[in-house]
Amino acid sequence: MADTHDPARPNEPRFYPNLIARLYLLSLEDVMGRNGVSALLNLAGTRHLVNNYPSSNLKREFPFADMSAISQATTTMYGPRGARGMELRAGRYAFNLGLKEFGPLLGMADLALKLMPMTMKMKIALNAVAQTFDRFSDQPTHVEERKSQFIYIIHQCPICWSRRTEVTSGYLAQGIIEEALTWVTGGHTFNVQQTDCQGMGCEKCIFAVNKDPVE
Repeated sequence: MADTHDPARPNEPRFYPNLIARLYLLSLEDVMGRNGVSALLNLAGTRHLVNNYPSSNLKREFPFADMSAISQATTTMYGPRGARGMELRAGRYAFNLGLKEFGPLLGMADLALKLMPMTMKMKIALNAVAQTFDRFSDQPTHVEERKSQFIYIIHQCPICWSRRTEVTSGYLAQGIIEEALTWVTGGHTFNVQQTDCQGMGCEKCIFAVNKDPVE
């Protein structure tokens, strides 16, 4: 298991549920193949996960430290630009693979939601994603609304848990946010920009989401 100690983080470990971790690894597999993921896990010091992905249950047993180590290894293997593309794609795939089946997100396909204004759809979707992680994992997350933006806030980021970076690293979360918005609005895309990153020394990981679609 990867090192869990970081003086800038609380001493107690934090965990994702096994199912979310499994979706993460399967989404990476879709991007880089099974052999690529195996090489990645070995590089990350998480070889116990090779051909041994977490079970499909909601037990909180997957350490943030492992998630952080795997993300760091992705950057080492593919470089910052390559890792960005892979984690964005993995986040989108993870949402479609199973994240949208979590309780807070299940009602987003209702006819009543389809008839709502686009901004209301966005608000409901972002809050549902935040509630999924807030309820099922040790990742406190919430959403605030501004005049022209929504602000998606992660208070303890698993990607940043045991790493320090010079650039933002929340591409997995960004991919999930982008795909949730595309899904709930019937295909529209939105500008999602990470403004604060715990890996860079910020207090929280923060994403600004413009209310107006790109297309």
